[in-house]
Amino acid sequence: MAKAQFHKNQRVYVKPVGTWALVERLIPHWAKGLDEPIRIFYDVGLGREFAADELQAEQPLAHARSNGSEHWRIIRARNKWQPAEDCARHPVPGTYPVIVTGDAEWGGWRVPGAEYDLSPEKVERQARLIASAPRLAGMATELVEWARNSGEEMPTDLVQLAHDAQDLLAGVEGDV
Repeated sequence: MAKAQFHKNQRVYVKPVGTWALVERLIPHWAKGLDEPIRIFYDVGLGREFAADELQAEQPLAHARSNGSEHWRIIRARNKWQPAEDCARHPVPGTYPVIVTGDAEWGGWRVPGAEYDLSPEKVERQARLIASAPRLAGMATELVEWARNSGEEMPTDLVQLAHDAQDLLAGVEGDV
């Protein structure tokens, strides 16, 4: 009897086509007198049904704590909603910040144009803060590790700072 290897709305790699797609529906093939389907095909919206061996599940990324090795950065995107002369008060007229969180130059975080126009200095500061987040998390991790290895020789204020850093990292990791 067949068991479904993928579920609806799961992202899969379609090997024969060489592209990623979402499973739109499961198509069981039944045989008379059996309680379970004999095989299951998957509709991924590419014009035909695919068998499980033609699909590959997306591999989850290893969950690693940020140690500062991630390189997030700010790039400038062209401001399409206003000409440069209409936004002369912006820090960099005619552009807005995009925080790139991957290796490619197109992925990451953006702010809506109307929000940027309301307070460009605030958004610029937020962009710098977001881009610095992996390094800040790395520093917090190093502080916590240093505090653990130092024992009871630390000043009280530094102990409190290390506890705050540990709480902050737990919140980032979703442990809270």
